Amino acid sequence: MRTAEIRQLVRSDEPGAKAALATLLRDRFQIEARAIKLNNDQYSLNSLNGFFETDAGAFFFKFHQEEGEEEMRGEYYRADLLQQEGLPVDMPVMASTDPGEQILIYRRRNDRRFSDVLFDLDANAHQKGKPPPEGTTSLHLQAVRAEQKLNEQLLTVARKTLHPVGANEVAGEAIHRLFHERLVDLPAGAYPGGRYKAFYVDQNFDLPGITLGWRELSSATLVLNGQQMQRTFTDIFDLAFELLHPNALANAGGIVAHGDAHNANVWFESTGSEPRLVYFDPAFAGEHVPSLIAEVKATFHNVFAHPLWLYNPERAELCYQAHARFDGDTVSLETDWRLSPLRQDLLRAKADAYWRPFLSHLRAEGLLPDNWKQIMRTSLAMCPALVANLRADNSRRGPVASAIGLYVTALMGSEALDGSTVVDDFLTMIDPD
Repeated sequence: MRTAEIRQLVRSDEPGAKAALATLLRDRFQIEARAIKLNNDQYSLNSLNGFFETDAGAFFFKFHQEEGEEEMRGEYYRADLLQQEGLPVDMPVMASTDPGEQILIYRRRNDRRFSDVLFDLDANAHQKGKPPPEGTTSLHLQAVRAEQKLNEQLLTVARKTLHPVGANEVAGEAIHRLFHERLVDLPAGAYPGGRYKAFYVDQNFDLPGITLGWRELSSATLVLNGQQMQRTFTDIFDLAFELLHPNALANAGGIVAHGDAHNANVWFESTGSEPRLVYFDPAFAGEHVPSLIAEVKATFHNVFAHPLWLYNPERAELCYQAHARFDGDTVSLETDWRLSPLRQDLLRAKADAYWRPFLSHLRAEGLLPDNWKQIMRTSLAMCPALVANLRADNSRRGPVASAIGLYVTALMGSEALDGSTVVDDFLTMIDPD
């Protein structure tokens, strides 16, 4: 049984999934796994992970699974690239990188994932009227410092490995599975297709107070917390299809990068003199990763996806409010969701230690296209829109979380008509001019 089938089986037959996983491990690695534990992990939107034991010790496993894996292009799980450039990366002790059977095996660690550390800090800060637990402020500062140090390392590698690339080199990178190839049907590339079509086109959206079809929602003028936006949802997706095509990204050069470094793929090592961050699960690492999208997933998923609304939508339903109105031409979305102080600090660290100096380097090398802001906007918008179905369902995501998800997607993908948004301010902050 392949990894995609095991991941599906978990939902209906966990004992059967464990048995299938044990068989896969035996067939691929000639190991006898026992005491298999599958993690109920809110961050694993497209993957599965867990633990098992053998006579040789305890191990952690993870595999990433995409629709249509047989059409995947490029090489996968190239942790060696990151290690060779001096980036901190946990190297797997065993790996299978064949499409449909992509799985990494690591020695089990006692370190926490950075995502879990940050979630606890956000949760403590969200308890109104209660003092934060002892040590919270210190841990907040340590987390931000660790983020800054990692980005300083990323900047060194990005500068060192930046090189002109051709369209074929760019097209061969796996990172496009996270962006352009989720907008189209493979292998023909028909648009709209993929997750975009499956999640949104011709679907209904239950929002607080109204229900809208995609035709109405996608073509309406958007107003976010009273600010009118320049683009509709149709504009945002169409621009992403155009600007995130592999051929359109070659003029900004390529670098060595992880590509999908959200914090559930990062260990928080706290055994040394000060904590440090260590990568794992580099499913989309590459050596010709388009420079302008290499760190977009990390920027969005480690900052704007929090607190709560993307990974913990059932909690967002209880913590936030949202309202939606439709007058025939305009959809107004209002919410009290905001970035937490922790996420604001992480964004500043990313801006100061990585984005602004790297964009300056791109400009100095003649590799910064005039439309770099729009490329970043559309790729930021595709992070939430294509990683999870943002429509309300009958399980975890209700109308409030759905409205917040659409609000954030529009916030990423469009400039305000007047004034500025947090995304406008971020792009101004990193502008080398």
